[in-house]
Amino acid sequence: MMPTERLPKETLDDTDLQIVRRLRRENATNIELARELGVSEGTIRQRLKRLKDTGILKVAAGINPDALENQQAALVAVNVSRASLLEQKAREIADLPHVLAVSIVSGRYDLMAEVLVDSNHGLVDFLTRELAGIEDVSATESFLLLKSYGKFV
Repeated sequence: MMPTERLPKETLDDTDLQIVRRLRRENATNIELARELGVSEGTIRQRLKRLKDTGILKVAAGINPDALENQQAALVAVNVSRASLLEQKAREIADLPHVLAVSIVSGRYDLMAEVLVDSNHGLVDFLTRELAGIEDVSATESFLLLKSYGKFV
């Protein structure tokens, strides 16, 4: 199953949710998770494999963007010319080198892209070179992340 496909919510039971919640707080070994949840290490191993294989869980290291010198985190709100293009344009933007994530959102904008660029000049390059290359983007608005709390990239 591709991570971009809609996943059935019933695939996550209480144990799965406990594993995910625990790993969101901090890294833990399978043995530590098993002890905390009162299950075997094999159960943890199998569940983690299933969650990863189905695209429900991705385990990755993150860094606080405030710790990165000469890097600028930003949100770029995007409107597309036709609603029928939302998913296609979200995927195209997500494939750009400086994009961390793209979400289809409700409200004034169609898409919200999280980007990490080299300083403010990097944001200008992103907007005028990378994002400008995506057809059917009708408008953008950028928001610099000046200080983040609990945000890791």
